[in-house]
Amino acid sequence: MKTYNVSEELNQTFGAPGTESRRLAENQAWEEYNAQILLDARKGAGMTQSQLAEKIGADKSYISRVERGLTIPSISTFYRMVSAMGLTVELR
Repeated sequence: MKTYNVSEELNQTFGAPGTESRRLAENQAWEEYNAQILLDARKGAGMTQSQLAEKIGADKSYISRVERGLTIPSISTFYRMVSAMGLTVELR
């Protein structure tokens, strides 16, 4: 049975930890992860992109770009989105 070393694969693909290429890859991964969380939250709230956009005073296309990870919302916009979906953010 062949074993697979995830750390080696990450290093080969994105560079060693601490390098600029690795930092950029990690940032992109977090952006995509956060976009997916917002998409899932909106769907869980039973809202359309248009409904969420209207509640926060934005365009549907903006919500689409956020959910696809193409646009990163400001902190204030993020909190407006979360509030509009009836959710809260907990910092630990």
